[in-house]
Amino acid sequence: MKNQLTSTLDNTIEHALLQSLKHRRKLLIAFSGGVDSSVLLQGLVELKQHILSDLQLRAIYIHHGLSQNADHWAEHCQCQCQKWQVPLIIEKVKLNINAGNIEEQARNARYQTIFKHLSDDETLCTAQHLDDQCETFFLALKRGSGPTGLASMPQESKRHLRPLLTVTRQQIENYANKHQLTWIEDESNRDDHYDRNFLRLHILPIINRRWPHFSQMVARSAELCQQQQELIEELLMTDFNQIIGESGQLSIEPLICYSEYKRNAILRMWFKSQQINMPTRQQIALIWQTVALAKEDANPKFLLHNRQIRRYQNQLYLLPIYQEIEHDILNWDLISPLILPDNLGQLQANYQTNLKCRLPNCDEQVTVRFHAQGQFDIVNRQGSRSIKKLWQEHHVAPWMRTRIPLIYYNEQLISAVGVFITKSGQGTEINFTMI
Repeated sequence: MKNQLTSTLDNTIEHALLQSLKHRRKLLIAFSGGVDSSVLLQGLVELKQHILSDLQLRAIYIHHGLSQNADHWAEHCQCQCQKWQVPLIIEKVKLNINAGNIEEQARNARYQTIFKHLSDDETLCTAQHLDDQCETFFLALKRGSGPTGLASMPQESKRHLRPLLTVTRQQIENYANKHQLTWIEDESNRDDHYDRNFLRLHILPIINRRWPHFSQMVARSAELCQQQQELIEELLMTDFNQIIGESGQLSIEPLICYSEYKRNAILRMWFKSQQINMPTRQQIALIWQTVALAKEDANPKFLLHNRQIRRYQNQLYLLPIYQEIEHDILNWDLISPLILPDNLGQLQANYQTNLKCRLPNCDEQVTVRFHAQGQFDIVNRQGSRSIKKLWQEHHVAPWMRTRIPLIYYNEQLISAVGVFITKSGQGTEINFTMI
């Protein structure tokens, strides 16, 4: 049987695929229709037909809409997958061509969409190869990256596999030609305005003519950087686990006692654990100075990619960027659950357990708001307090103080859901809960 496969499958590709798959038998292949992903998918189909009969394959094509040929490429991928009897998912993503790095936008949108379709027991397979690894290393070098960036792309992680990472572009093209595969050519690959294309078209060919095995040596350096980074994280893991909280927040006080190098390494581990793109060295320094070391009475905020870094009670928090809902006013009939804005969930009226509020009078309109002003008397608390003092006493972080639903009867605050009930709303007829 192995001899049968050898006659149809290039030994280099065969070896790379078999070595990488190990126990994995359910794969989702990122299929662009280009030569790299075509070789990857066809090679896996050959494996399934001749050796690994229990291999389960699906493919996904991401339609970026950047090229006028994108619809044709989707059709090509559909035809190929039908020929190889592989189910194909086609997903369109929207990009803002006027906002930021279009390559990064496309990559982020692509992976976000793919991982939405990835089943828990599946592994994502992508077709990056040895020359891609060399380009990635050079791009990291251009950015001034440390070991994490220079480690480039790992061949495998928990849910992502790159089976062809030890195979050269030339070997892939030789295989494709030998097996008379058809593939699409993305015209943007010839545009040297993009850094990766500039390296591919102009720099690396010169280097490879001088040193034919240069890409292999770069891959070796990337592997060593990856090993060094893993060792650093292993040595720091005990410290990291001691200062990270249950909600992923990071305690500031121990970090102050660390050296700058150790502190920055811990912060990078934190960003990695939160699955956020790694900030630059300058950004890390700014985060430390402007957020962690801000004045005690300050409410600092640092925006990083699509997240915000905040400080509260000597802890660092990494949070989404929330919508402004402070001035929203929602009418509520108390009958159906109320859908709250900005993915906060739903609010429902409870008439069975833990009943601590009164029902509204017939002349009282129920609204839900996210902002309050003034002094309030609350249940189980003597004397009135300002809303700011109440939030502080209940340890509500500043960014949550305009995200907690406030129940109003007419203009009277009745309850901050899950936090307190005012004496104006005290009773035993209803309660409000988030779902």
